[in-house]
Amino acid sequence: MGESFPMTGGDGPCSYTKNSSRQRASAASAKSLLTSAILGNLDIERSSRMFAIADLGCSTGPNTFIAMENIIEALTQKCKIEGYSSLPEFQVYFNDHVSNDFNTLFAYLPPDRKYFASGVPGSFHGRLFPKATLNIIYSAFSLQWLSKAPQELGDVNSPAWNKGRIYYTDAPREVGQAYSLQYAKDMDSFLAARAEELAPGGLMLILMPGRPDGTLPSQNSLGPFIRPLESCLADMVDEVCKSRNVNNLEYIYIYIYIYIYIYIYIYIYIVTVEPLQEIICDHEIDSLNMPLYSPSIEELRKLIEKNGCFGIARLETLPPMSVPLPSAEE
Repeated sequence: MGESFPMTGGDGPCSYTKNSSRQRASAASAKSLLTSAILGNLDIERSSRMFAIADLGCSTGPNTFIAMENIIEALTQKCKIEGYSSLPEFQVYFNDHVSNDFNTLFAYLPPDRKYFASGVPGSFHGRLFPKATLNIIYSAFSLQWLSKAPQELGDVNSPAWNKGRIYYTDAPREVGQAYSLQYAKDMDSFLAARAEELAPGGLMLILMPGRPDGTLPSQNSLGPFIRPLESCLADMVDEVCKSRNVNNLEYIYIYIYIYIYIYIYIYIYIVTVEPLQEIICDHEIDSLNMPLYSPSIEELRKLIEKNGCFGIARLETLPPMSVPLPSAEE
């Protein structure tokens, strides 16, 4: 079902747990929109006594726990508004890749949580749950990950060969188109799977990266970060290929978000560091491409409409956080 790109596990200084405060802050800024969506669009009358919620791409916490608390708070409010004498039982499914650090995730489960918790390992680009068993599907900062980088990027005979680059920033139009096509395939499979799993009257809430309408894929906002990273990686490779005695390189993914709720918002950045346990030379750099893509609002709208499984209740950009971006050197 594609490649696996889990966030760094554990609770050390380089872990996702310790480096995801910006995602947490931006998700918190969208809490009112999330509540509004649940109050205005969820058909709770068609739900059973057990209400099922899934977080797709939950990583290791604590952000997912805050999101689940916000959702259950909104559900509780809706039940009271509609005159229910008692609340349903809540079942939350935490999903991420098989290689995700679920041990850390469950070690941080809130002791006072108001739901039953289960882990569901697997790729969300395919089916994960039985038909019509979920009432709310939630995903935050996950759908920017492709199931794999476009294969043609590493093909020297392809017009989309991405020589000397690790992303589509400042790349030829063909490279951006390859990313766009891969994203379209992945989004179609994602939506088709969720359409099978979502119960009648259910709701899907998505926060994801994006870019302004009217811009090409290559004109994304990662340029100030990707250019020095590509240069540093090339320098490291040059040194390694000269010395031939280094067997543990590190590479860095840094990305900026515009973010979508089925909503979109200009976000800041996250850093993960992973070791490469082998010597890398030029031809391998040419095959290293970051499997990330940020669609425009109109691009996303067309993909959802073409898929035909869902209607869009609300799709909009949110203002950026007033937090200064780090410099390229940082």
